[in-house]
Amino acid sequence: MSVSFPKEFVWGTATASYQIEGAVHEDGRSESIWDRFSRTPGKVANGDTGDVACDHYHRYPQDIALMKELGIPAYRLSIAWPRVVPDGKKQVNELGLAFYDRLIDDLLAANITPYVTLYHWDLPQVLEDQGGWLNRDTADHFVTYTDVISRALGDRVKNWMTFNEPLCTAYLGYGIGVHAPGIVDMTFAKAVTASHVVNLAHGKAVRVLRENVPDAQVGIVLNMSPAYPYTDSEADRQAARMNDAANNRWFADPVLKGEYPPEVLEFMGANAPKIEAGDMDIIHVPLDFLGINYYFRTVVAASSDPNNHVGDVVQLPNVERTAMDWEIYPDGLRVLLERVHRDYDVKAIYITENGCAMPDVVDAQGEVHDPRRIQYLHDHFAAVKKAIDAGVPVKGYFAWSLMDNFEWSYGYDRRFGIIHVDYATQKRIPKDSFAWFKSVIQQNGF
Repeated sequence: MSVSFPKEFVWGTATASYQIEGAVHEDGRSESIWDRFSRTPGKVANGDTGDVACDHYHRYPQDIALMKELGIPAYRLSIAWPRVVPDGKKQVNELGLAFYDRLIDDLLAANITPYVTLYHWDLPQVLEDQGGWLNRDTADHFVTYTDVISRALGDRVKNWMTFNEPLCTAYLGYGIGVHAPGIVDMTFAKAVTASHVVNLAHGKAVRVLRENVPDAQVGIVLNMSPAYPYTDSEADRQAARMNDAANNRWFADPVLKGEYPPEVLEFMGANAPKIEAGDMDIIHVPLDFLGINYYFRTVVAASSDPNNHVGDVVQLPNVERTAMDWEIYPDGLRVLLERVHRDYDVKAIYITENGCAMPDVVDAQGEVHDPRRIQYLHDHFAAVKKAIDAGVPVKGYFAWSLMDNFEWSYGYDRRFGIIHVDYATQKRIPKDSFAWFKSVIQQNGF
């Protein structure tokens, strides 16, 4: 069966600053929360850090040449806040800014359109020392940082995303503690407070982007996972609804509808965030698109714990999984896209991340064969096409990731890239999936 995408469909790949750049002590960059977290014993596999990562800071011309070889018309990257505003507030680091200036110019020279994410988790540590995303002042500091970046790059960058995956920033960083800054608070009072401050920062930053870049396309990136009940029982279905409310709607509803899910506010009770007068008006600002990161569905069963309102996540047996132990379920992406279109009626949707970690190896011929990744991408592309055919305004797809990189608390143990990176030598080897994706881009289908 032949699958073709709309003529203007945007194909790309995605990366994040801390995961690829390295050069954490160079040219005036200050410490980020991930520098501190990765140096905390036991937090990251093998004690890995992003100190060098893929050395993209020095090797970006080589990486752009690979992007050009791949034929992608677009590239999603993120800016490192501590590289351009080291004190987190007002001190502009011209050397750090110059790096992104060169990067954007070289991308455009290669006919690659930059899609820029302002925050992909690397908060300046100096701001975390003052409360981080629990401190409402951080939202205003983010606005200053946004102003600096958009004034410097807005003449060339027209596609902007404020935040990547607020769920991970809030829940994993200030609740479960498996991401920086590593705060554990299982009441989730701090987590939901952090999410609210992030939302305020988003809403305020959108206004600055519109002012500084009048022709900008502005959005936010949410990681979403459709919740499926384990059985058809009413208890499991209710648990799935609450799981969806806490993990999907808690982040989508405020920015797209101007309200938090009332059922989540109710069960959070005294632990709910303090919402001040005017907050929701700040947060709910018109967007041009929504970015969706999709990796897996969530299967939910009712919990025997009466205090657990969001159910227990069930690991189904006998299903194919990635090296992250995530179930491979392409149709979940179609279901999610159709649901977001139905419930939120956003103007445009981009798949801003989708991909898989696999146990890739370099063979004796110096090649990397990754047929399971090719199948994964094939099946998820097909799911996107079904959603487009159903009327969902999906405008583009960014594969995660351009290359293997620092995979947060997993260190360098997980490989998501369509380009293999030998971290000892920094040698890049395009995998079979690179060649397959190149053919998809050339044909605008498969």
